[in-house]
Amino acid sequence: MRVRVATTALGITAALLALPACSTDTTGAKHQTTSSARTGKPADAVRKPTALGSAALESRLLDQSDLGSGYLRKPERPAQHDDVTVIGCPALSELGGDAATGGTLTFPHRAKAAFTYGGSSSEISEELYSDSAKKLSDGIGRIFDAMTGCPTYQVVAGGTPTDMASQKLPAPHGLGDEQWSQLLTFSAGGRSTVVKQTAIRDGSLLLIVSGSPALVDRHLDKALAKATAVS
Repeated sequence: MRVRVATTALGITAALLALPACSTDTTGAKHQTTSSARTGKPADAVRKPTALGSAALESRLLDQSDLGSGYLRKPERPAQHDDVTVIGCPALSELGGDAATGGTLTFPHRAKAAFTYGGSSSEISEELYSDSAKKLSDGIGRIFDAMTGCPTYQVVAGGTPTDMASQKLPAPHGLGDEQWSQLLTFSAGGRSTVVKQTAIRDGSLLLIVSGSPALVDRHLDKALAKATAVS
């Protein structure tokens, strides 16, 4: 499957572009296995406020004062287009490039911020989307289901092959209406990058926090609280 795509933070290609970040030298290490978890109420069972605009979402993102000392905001990367080939994953092939790159998350209302921590390679990013509960649920659910449909596969982006795997994670119960979580491992050139991704839908808001597992765990609750706070 070869497609022309625009990269987003949830997508495989974006993580490939950020391969040096959040990485540990695991030359010769075995891959972890792939999967994710989803819990919560069906989207059509919840009635909450209508979608927020992008400007409103921007104000609900975590900033440096929320995160604490040692965090520096990364400048936004311009949209990039790469030829991406996914090998060995029929579930991703069924959805084409959308599943491999997060393309179905191009909701009209969205905001994003990314930070490095402590001058190291550790990073954390936050994305907020707003739309109807059903559209958010269907969009993120299709991507997580496709990405976790294969225990291992390979992605070739810009001619560079990367082995993919992930480890099943329990979704964080009690947060929002629906939850998804997975731990992705990207291996290329003798190095591996581990990225945790947790997504929470709360009514018409979708929060995705990605990056170094420790940083995601540290700031997830805070990110959701700020995103869903009533002005």
